[in-house]
Amino acid sequence: MSETIGTGLPGSPTTLFAHALQLHQLAPGEPLHRGGEPYPDDGLHRRRKGPGAPVDRHLAGKDAALILDAHFAGASAHPRELADAFHDVYVPTYPNEHIAAAAERADRERVRRAGRWLVRYGTDRCSVTIGLALVVAVGTAEDTALIQTIGLLSNDFGPLAAHALGNRPGGVEALLWLAERVTGWGRVHVVETICRRDDPAARPWLLRRACDGDFLNGYFAGKVATVARLHEALANLDTDSDMVDHVGRLLHMMSDCGGMGLTLAHYPHSRAVLGAHAHQVGSLSPTIERYFTIAALTQHLTTKPPEAAGCTATEQEALRETYREVLDQEEWTRTARAGLAADDHRMRWLADHRAPELRLRAFPDREPDVEE
Repeated sequence: MSETIGTGLPGSPTTLFAHALQLHQLAPGEPLHRGGEPYPDDGLHRRRKGPGAPVDRHLAGKDAALILDAHFAGASAHPRELADAFHDVYVPTYPNEHIAAAAERADRERVRRAGRWLVRYGTDRCSVTIGLALVVAVGTAEDTALIQTIGLLSNDFGPLAAHALGNRPGGVEALLWLAERVTGWGRVHVVETICRRDDPAARPWLLRRACDGDFLNGYFAGKVATVARLHEALANLDTDSDMVDHVGRLLHMMSDCGGMGLTLAHYPHSRAVLGAHAHQVGSLSPTIERYFTIAALTQHLTTKPPEAAGCTATEQEALRETYREVLDQEEWTRTARAGLAADDHRMRWLADHRAPELRLRAFPDREPDVEE
């Protein structure tokens, strides 16, 4: 990111790149608050919102590509001339064949310079998106930090950033850096890209860090379990509490992600992974997250047929009882009640929406929500 690739416009509003970088510097190891939203261009972008995606998806990006063709046809055109050029056309946020083709038709060095300038100095998300698409098409390894930084604004730039990093040598390390610092849909894009690469170097992270507990994790939880070869790593649960917690999140997501991703019913190693988790989690100290995860899995094993967990009726009963024994231990019960007293949203959900059949000691006086 030390390369000088142009100058910004005097008196211009904050660039999106500077916005991302400033927020990142406040907490370098954490995702940006609210994914960096609102962006500096939020008010203007809402007032000048361009057209939606065309009905014929094959036409998406074609108008933007025509603007790029006209720009690169001018030998002396400067990238700043593109800074406000894309408001009135649809700008795809995913890799696009028309934009990539426009990049290939022009001089690569000019395309690279324009892409870098737009990403670094653009104050409008439409133009920054086009800039990132150009960097995806013709960028080099020197652009990794540039892509990572703008990728922190992951709801808009996550798909292109993940695609760019995933197609570069050494890209797994760069993807893992970004994956640690994005949430929501941005995390979906980055983790799915990591899974597609299926690089052994990423498996330790996938086994311990991929799921952050967001509902959208359901899109990739099954892919993570499969690509990381979770069933082959179960012996590590004996000495790795981080992995135990993460396996619990994976199982919880896969128990309730129908229509999103691979469920326990279709994961071929469900019984083995559930059994290993049930055996090991009770040896750990109770936390609110662990209690919630176990209770949610117990509810699934109580209210769903055995095949929904990939096991037989006998195996389902054994798993359910193993989890229940942990939940009803005095120390675990105290932890859950303390969470409820503190109005923790997970404990509140269990108290109000749990399956009546569970009858957990932590919530003896609460009735399930009748609407549920």
